[in-house]
Amino acid sequence: MSIENEVAARIDHGLLVLLGIEEADAAEDIEWLAGKIVNLRLFVDETGAMNRSVREHGGGILLISQFTLFASTKKGAKPSWHRAAKPAVAMPLYEAMLAKLAEVLGRPVATGRFGAMMQVSLVNDGPVTLLLDTKARE
Repeated sequence: MSIENEVAARIDHGLLVLLGIEEADAAEDIEWLAGKIVNLRLFVDETGAMNRSVREHGGGILLISQFTLFASTKKGAKPSWHRAAKPAVAMPLYEAMLAKLAEVLGRPVATGRFGAMMQVSLVNDGPVTLLLDTKARE
């Protein structure tokens, strides 16, 4: 992940987490989501089955704040982000998520810079892409 043409964070293998925070999110959402992310069995074991978590695999996590995940495209051609939390609400939850992920993972988590224009590169192995919803708990 780069900011202004400089590499700001990098993981070799692991999970890229694009975190969207909405006004209705709270601390209990962070608690559930961090545990879910770290314990999902998405990495292959010695038999080739997806049976290892990022922690067991020894992978890293790159956490990027992504308010555009809450885009509403219902009306017209210009997306609206009215459901996305304002920085005063989102920033503390983002920081809490960063701390909780590191705690549950047992090692530091790489991160982007909240609110910055970032260039994020991804090599999607699999590809495996999941959408986790804290309100539906799935």
